[in-house]
Amino acid sequence: MDSLISAAGRALAAGDALGALKRVALRDDPPALALRGIAMAQLGEYPRARELLRRAARGFGAHEALARARCVVAEAEVALAMRDLGGSPRPLLAAASTLDARTDRVNALQARLIAVRRLLLLGRLGEAATALAALDANETTPSLAAVAALSTAELALRSLQPDRARLALARAEAAALQAGVPALLAEVAAVRTALERPAARRRRADGIDQPLRLDEVAALRGSSALVIDACRRGMGTGDAWQSLARRPLLFALARALAEAWPGDVDRDALIASAFRIRRPDETHRARLRVEIGRLRALVKALASIEATAQGFVLLPRDARDVAVLVPPIDGDQASLVALLSDGAAWSTSALALALDTSQRTVQRALAELEADGRVRAVGQARARRWLAPSLAGFTTILLLPAALPIE
Repeated sequence: MDSLISAAGRALAAGDALGALKRVALRDDPPALALRGIAMAQLGEYPRARELLRRAARGFGAHEALARARCVVAEAEVALAMRDLGGSPRPLLAAASTLDARTDRVNALQARLIAVRRLLLLGRLGEAATALAALDANETTPSLAAVAALSTAELALRSLQPDRARLALARAEAAALQAGVPALLAEVAAVRTALERPAARRRRADGIDQPLRLDEVAALRGSSALVIDACRRGMGTGDAWQSLARRPLLFALARALAEAWPGDVDRDALIASAFRIRRPDETHRARLRVEIGRLRALVKALASIEATAQGFVLLPRDARDVAVLVPPIDGDQASLVALLSDGAAWSTSALALALDTSQRTVQRALAELEADGRVRAVGQARARRWLAPSLAGFTTILLLPAALPIE
């Protein structure tokens, strides 16, 4: 490796993309193309970075498997930054194995951290936890140690473990300071800020919502109260949990009953909130009885639902209190807005993967949000990406897909 390539590599490791480009901008040999691609990625020019990295991978010969594997890892990181989540993770994991076989432990760890971050974006928290547990980030560069600790902190936050998240953030900050990379320090500060911001609201009987930080949400979820969680679409107490995420009508009934507790809810009001019908008739009341029966069967371990003269009342087991958690923002597209507010440009296919829904459903929701001025599109056709302004004043952690691994 010549001196210019070595100098450019050192500049990129220190986060000096322009310094690296000064040394290799006019060269088209594969090592220079790879370094140019990484530099363009650091400057935010992701499509150009991907093109350069692919050219570099093609340029390396069959006997240069190590260099090609490094290009695959760099391209995967660019794809992650572009929120291009639709590809298979197999090439990345194969590249990690190649790097391990050739004793390039640092880049192998980076490849596996990229895979973990992809799983976190997709909300696959169980798989991410398993992958993180298998990593050994003790003997590596400070920057990768910081990334590993940040991934651990994000997983802990989305699993409602704030104490574990703080410990991971302390490790991340120490490693980021040692690495001297401003972007890593900024990311640590952003995650720490999220811990102190309201993450949900507790709806009280007097109609006033009480903002709750993640610590307070975790304490409430660990208490003896029966919690109806509109962020996660379910209800539970302590370790017991009943998800209603795929039963929106039943969750609407449970939430209406919980918000009226300890009183009952009129049958017509339940029909209006769950079925969205203003003038109910006997067919709707018959359907209400059927759905209440289904809800009773699902939550019988947590509460009973009794008929009253006017409607129905929720009776938690063991005379527990009832708490209703609602998201910091309202609307059916709250999770979609939460994903878009991370500052990255998302494609509709990536959003559909993260939300575990169809691309057409995402497109319809985006059209509604765009009409309301809450999101905007950049690019055309297949290159179109979607953005939303950052949501100040609260964190969207509990609105992200699979925010709690309690399905």
